Amino acid sequence: MSDTNELVRRYIAAWNETDPTARQAVLTEAVTDDVEYTDPLVSVRGKEGLDATIAAVKAQFAGMVLSLGSAVDAHHDIARFTWHLGPEGGDPVVSGFDAVVIDGGRISRVLGFLDTVPAEH
Repeated sequence: MSDTNELVRRYIAAWNETDPTARQAVLTEAVTDDVEYTDPLVSVRGKEGLDATIAAVKAQFAGMVLSLGSAVDAHHDIARFTWHLGPEGGDPVVSGFDAVVIDGGRISRVLGFLDTVPAEH
């Protein structure tokens, strides 16, 4: 379980990384090259697609950070967790839930759900 916790923390760190080169390095550690990412707004395949999605979210929600909203719950090769996106130390403006599939110590699939979204941003 601690390996899964650390993997999810690395994945969250990728969402917080503002430097594109550093973000690619973190993604290389956390996800497979052919990772699949799906949420209500986007569906992409591949590390580059996920990186582009993260960059777009960072542009839309500039200055905000992603943080775990719950403990990581895992069994076998799957895990789930809630997350919050908001200003450092402030109330989240977006919150959601992800389920991930782990393959060879890296995330190969992310299924994301949005629980709270702003009316406009």
